[in-house]
Order: sequence, then C-alpha cells, then structure tokens
Amino acid sequence: MVIIHATMAVNPAKEQAFVENIRPLITASRAESGNISYDLMKDTEKDSLYTMVEVWKDAEAVHNHNMSEHFTSFKEKASEYLIAPLEAKVFEAKPLEK
Repeated sequence: MVIIHATMAVNPAKEQAFVENIRPLITASRAESGNISYDLMKDTEKDSLYTMVEVWKDAEAVHNHNMSEHFTSFKEKASEYLIAPLEAKVFEAKPLEK
C-alpha cells in the first residue's frame, strides 16, 4: 500500500476557487481502480493550508493516477492557487509483524 500526503499552501484570495476546482479531482480519483481513499484535509491551525491524504493499492495505481486526465489537468492549474510549491511525502505501508 502507498500513502501520499500532498501539502498545499493556497493563496487565501483564491481559496474558494481552489476548493471548487479540486472537487472533480477528488471524485474522479476515488473512482480509480487501485484507490483506497482520497481525502482533502484543511489544517486547523494554519489558514489556507490543505493536505491531500491518498491511499493506493500499490505503486502501479499511483502511476496510473499520475497519468490520468483529471490529475494532469488539475496539476496544470494548481500554480494558479498555490503560494508555495506543493510538498509531497510518500510512504509505503506494510503489515506489522506479529
């Protein structure tokens, strides 16, 4: 399983447009084969800071997502909303040994 935390610092003046434009990405991503969850979280302490928490079956599912039309389309527009580069952390989840 692959877990991704993509943190986005959004321009406060464009926050509403960002939220509206990311909704189709969330819906389409959740429908992808290999997606386990895809949720946008708003930071409770820092204004206009969001984290997309993604859980994927495997690296192939992540690759397919990154090549999808809905992801590439949003990625092209993301700079309109962000005030800093997106920060992504990728984790590999494995079952705990007993």
